[in-house]
Amino acid sequence: MARSINIALLGRGTVAQGVIKLLFKNQSLIEKRVGATLTLSKVLVRNTRKHREFKLPARLLVDTPEKILNDPKIDIVVELMGGYEPARSYILKAMEAGKDVVTANKALLAVHGEEIFTRAQSHGIDIGFEASVGGGIPIIRTLKEGLAGDRNRALYAILNGTCNYILTTMEDKGESFREALANAQQLGYAEADPSFDINGIDVAHKLAILIILAFGTRARYRDIYTEGIRQIGAMDISYARELGYRIKLLAIARHEDGAIDARVHPAMVPVDHPLALVRGAYNAIFIDGEALGPTMYFGQGAGMMPTATAVLADIIEIARNRIHGKSLRIPPLGYSMKSLGRFPMKTIDDLKTQYYLRFMVLDRPGVLAQISAILGHKGISIASVIQKEERKGKCVPVIIHTRAARERDLKDAISRINQLKVVRAKTVYIRVVAFA
Repeated sequence: MARSINIALLGRGTVAQGVIKLLFKNQSLIEKRVGATLTLSKVLVRNTRKHREFKLPARLLVDTPEKILNDPKIDIVVELMGGYEPARSYILKAMEAGKDVVTANKALLAVHGEEIFTRAQSHGIDIGFEASVGGGIPIIRTLKEGLAGDRNRALYAILNGTCNYILTTMEDKGESFREALANAQQLGYAEADPSFDINGIDVAHKLAILIILAFGTRARYRDIYTEGIRQIGAMDISYARELGYRIKLLAIARHEDGAIDARVHPAMVPVDHPLALVRGAYNAIFIDGEALGPTMYFGQGAGMMPTATAVLADIIEIARNRIHGKSLRIPPLGYSMKSLGRFPMKTIDDLKTQYYLRFMVLDRPGVLAQISAILGHKGISIASVIQKEERKGKCVPVIIHTRAARERDLKDAISRINQLKVVRAKTVYIRVVAFA
């Protein structure tokens, strides 16, 4: 008779409902693949009487975590609550009780991951976190196993479906940022308070996790330069296209000269690059390996069922390990915690790249000369200029595409340019990505 692996869920939100649906729908298929029955034993909810679309037997619902964490029959605890606490405490308590853990909580792992992964290794516990980055894209498993024999040089990723949807809508419909955001909220792609997404925080959390897996170094979320998309205007989208680029919110991490260049910000991506073709709410991760070269992983980065498939994949892997023994277990990060390095993180001021600049200026003679002089004084060369509109006495855009320049020099130049009387708005600048 097939063994039963008992599973408990902490939380019954959108992703949890997807996991429950897949467990029931694919029960016989999962049993064949695992060699055991996966049994949903308990689900932690705030209110056991609350009406829900997908009903569960009352015997499965509990309203106190102790009924799960202290139950010796529970093998795998799946944390789908989100946030830092009490999720962190519940995970640590589950590990202490000898239970394996699955989580989709990228914020928790980005901030408290070192503690959690160290505890998992010391207790001999499996922790699955595939759903924490990229939704249904199996990027964690790919980095941990599929690319384990290669040295990764760089990764570039679109990791937030909300922002990618907004930028795609701005391009397709010519909408302003506010209009595209309102549209995303109406369709359910953006939260009522979208700050976590549009300020780049969600992406930075995910990048912190990817850096550890890709480069074998400890990474702190607070060390990642993070910038969102609020400042991007419809005209920037249009001018980017004219210059041969699309604007994407990118997570970038590069290992060079013994240090890590890690940042999240809007970027100009050449229109013929695969990442430029990622549209709507989709995610993609582009990895440059020393031996393999470039590969890209694409799919739905959020939503009930895509994320649930990643959670269930972790549950299945851990269930197999429980059946076949601990000897098959891979360390949670693909490295032992002791072997992880601590490479220094480069600052954004040291970045050297090309830039897109948009100045809103009064249409007067000599304006471009004033701007060019300040840029030239800081050693910043101009590759091209766009200045189409002529409305004397009124405010017009001047677009400059620079050659490679140091970020600190550019910031100094922009600070001086913004003080010119002919400049009527804060200068927008967007970094141009030069792929390795």
